[in-house]
Amino acid sequence: MATLFKDVFILDGSRLHAERVHLLVSKGRIAEIKDYRETPPSADKIISGRGKMAVIPGFVNAHTHAAMVLLRGLGEEAPLMDWLQNKIWPVEDKLTPDYIYWGTLSAILEMLSTGTTCFADMYFEMERVAEAVLNTGMRAALSRGINQGEPGKIERSLENNINLAKKYHGREGLITVQLGPHAPYTVPLDSMKMISQAAKDNDLGIHFHYLETEGEKNSLPENYLEQAGLLGVPHLTLAHSVYLDPDIKINFDNITLVHCPNSNLKLGSGIMPLNSWLDRDVSVALGTDGASSNNKLDMWDEMRVTALLHKGVNKDPVIIPAIDVLRMATYEGAKAFGFSQKGMINEGWAADLVLVDLDKPHYIGVNNENLGVYLVYAGSSADVAGTMVNGKWLYLRGNYPTLDHDEIISKALEAREAITK
Repeated sequence: MATLFKDVFILDGSRLHAERVHLLVSKGRIAEIKDYRETPPSADKIISGRGKMAVIPGFVNAHTHAAMVLLRGLGEEAPLMDWLQNKIWPVEDKLTPDYIYWGTLSAILEMLSTGTTCFADMYFEMERVAEAVLNTGMRAALSRGINQGEPGKIERSLENNINLAKKYHGREGLITVQLGPHAPYTVPLDSMKMISQAAKDNDLGIHFHYLETEGEKNSLPENYLEQAGLLGVPHLTLAHSVYLDPDIKINFDNITLVHCPNSNLKLGSGIMPLNSWLDRDVSVALGTDGASSNNKLDMWDEMRVTALLHKGVNKDPVIIPAIDVLRMATYEGAKAFGFSQKGMINEGWAADLVLVDLDKPHYIGVNNENLGVYLVYAGSSADVAGTMVNGKWLYLRGNYPTLDHDEIISKALEAREAITK
């Protein structure tokens, strides 16, 4: 079935200005883009924009722990290690595969309604997470969280992660798999070397937390990434990187940093020097982190905070342009996790798209030249009219065609009550 977005604005992170067009989606791809003054292509379904709707690429939440929506509101306003050790880890011990499944589906409801089409998830029971993703039709980059514990735990978790990749990597074009060592403070150096070698042997990327707090910086050598063998893996995604030195002398061609501004602010961890990384042309994506440290899975909020925060910290109103933030929230995350031809609006690229309602008071005055700044500074997730993956609606005007909203909310509530008793 072909869908025509008739007379809409399109904008992505490669365009300085929006274009007003007819956009045809067919067979999961963007089939045709024509000037809105030309005769529109024929289609089975027509979304009439009348110049009052925009189509942007779907957001990629490049670092989260989806099922942690079940832990939202626990351990509020505490430093990272106190929050983890005393509030989060004891509750996580009560999680079951079913709880994680329903928690993930609850997170997917939240993400789809806010325009996210792909998320990078690091957690436990990842086969159940993969099941939730495939049942929904969303995209995801999955890694099994690996950390120390009783003897043999790291080895077993690594084997589980590799088996996850064998079963799901590339599955239906919706899932990629990475190895997920949690962090340097939960995975000893020798184990990190073993995981790095496994990544090379199995042609897998690595996604892990790095230098989120000042304490980590003070406890790790500057050449830790090299010592751990991480620089030689197919792709390395470093979540947070608040205290990574922008002057570090390493090659960033196969490295993506993930900026999680709201989580870092809420936990008092600090602020990534984003402008320094962009000056070096280092790839930076955006993530929310888990909903128990953010507390939202809303990429609109991450975009606005990213754009404003660094202007204030650097006392520079032109630093971090809105269009750069949109690229970080879309294309950079897709690229980091191996999803090619996604995150831009080009003919032949995947139709992972968000329909934005511009017929609202806060969009008065919007046009093709200023749409980007309107979206980042005035827009919000409340403006999302629809979210499409592979040309299929997964969310449209309050409805979820592939999911049972009421059942998911009910099951997630049961899980929340069980783990907080």
